[in-house]
Amino acid sequence: MNKYIYIFCFFAFTFSMKGQEKTMEISLDDAVKFALKNSYNSTVASNEILSAEKTKWETTTIGLPQINAKVDYQNFLKQQVTLADFDGDGVNEEFLFGTKQNVNATITLTQLLFDGSYLVGLESAKTYLKISEQAKEKTELTTRETVINAYGNVLVAEKSLEILFKNKIVNDRILKGARLGYENGLAELEDVEQFEIIEGNINNNIRSAKRLKNIAYKLLNISLGNKINTKLILTDTLDTLVLANLNLNILSESFNLENNIDYKIAENDRESKRLLMKLEQSKALPSLNAFLNYGAQANSNSFSFLSSNQRWFDSSLLGVSLNIPVFSSFKRSAKTAQAKIALENADIRLEEAKQRLSLAAESAKSDYQLSIDNYQTAKKNLSLAEKIEKKQQIKFNEGITTSFDLLQAQNQLYTQQNAYVKAMLNIIATKATLENALNTPIK
Repeated sequence: MNKYIYIFCFFAFTFSMKGQEKTMEISLDDAVKFALKNSYNSTVASNEILSAEKTKWETTTIGLPQINAKVDYQNFLKQQVTLADFDGDGVNEEFLFGTKQNVNATITLTQLLFDGSYLVGLESAKTYLKISEQAKEKTELTTRETVINAYGNVLVAEKSLEILFKNKIVNDRILKGARLGYENGLAELEDVEQFEIIEGNINNNIRSAKRLKNIAYKLLNISLGNKINTKLILTDTLDTLVLANLNLNILSESFNLENNIDYKIAENDRESKRLLMKLEQSKALPSLNAFLNYGAQANSNSFSFLSSNQRWFDSSLLGVSLNIPVFSSFKRSAKTAQAKIALENADIRLEEAKQRLSLAAESAKSDYQLSIDNYQTAKKNLSLAEKIEKKQQIKFNEGITTSFDLLQAQNQLYTQQNAYVKAMLNIIATKATLENALNTPIK
């Protein structure tokens, strides 16, 4: 009896776990929004901004008051003996100076009054934060494009399977007719064998498409920041996405260099090189610090420092420290010269970025226009290939044409089907690339 109870509990637990598996119904727009918040790269980019904010505050605190406390406790296990000859007769007397134990407690306040490097450091901290923010913006654009491509790949896998199953139904019907004709002496064995070859190829392609579909779903989950086995139900279809991405108006949009994230990153890189040169120059300036110290000391031959009768001797010190760089054997000038060269190189890279990004925008527009042209051509060719294949089926069934002619028409149809599906995906992908190149705001 216990055996059956255990088996029942096992299956009950298994079904309950399956019922708890996460399922997501998601459109492309929702997938992009979800990934911007939850993808691995987006999460890391957000953490980098938090880290940069802490780094900025860390740099700021260098110029704020610093308070440090210190307590020293000493216990001479064996005190040092001092020899002295007071009478000048060559006989040294032994003396023990001080107490066996002592405690010295101090608290020190320090304040930076002026340091050129600190001022540059404050600017650099702001620039570092800006770098992290721009990196997050770049990550968002990349994540958006990645999700769009991954979503499209899943739909292509689904569409490919749908087409393959339709082709299988058609070929199975022709193969069945060919076998029946061969049995009745109306067709040759070669006709049957030809369609059996097609059957084997279609079955292999279906198995391959199923594996690719499984991988495509897992890649989409990764781009979303999900576990790879999360069940996804895509609410958009390949046809609706193609229609949504057929937008010729975007080709007339002008390229705004100042809004491009890659250009902003190049500008910030140039700014960091400028600050580096300024930092090296600032090292030739003097630095000024002030400090205020308060301390108390107690001495005893036994540990009586916690007693109310213990005497403590106070002391306090106020001071200012001025550090003036005088001569570094031209080390500072060499490092400043290196920083100046780095700044010049950054200016060159900035100009290169201007030209490269402008060209990339033009190229993206050209690729998008080409993808639309290819899609329209592939759609027309597919329609023609379907008509040709149907006519060849009718002719073959009536015995007017050979199986070879029908097979050629089928192969042509399969080729056009693949070209059409790829053209659909290419429109979606090139549109996403163009939007990135134009730095279209993420909605």
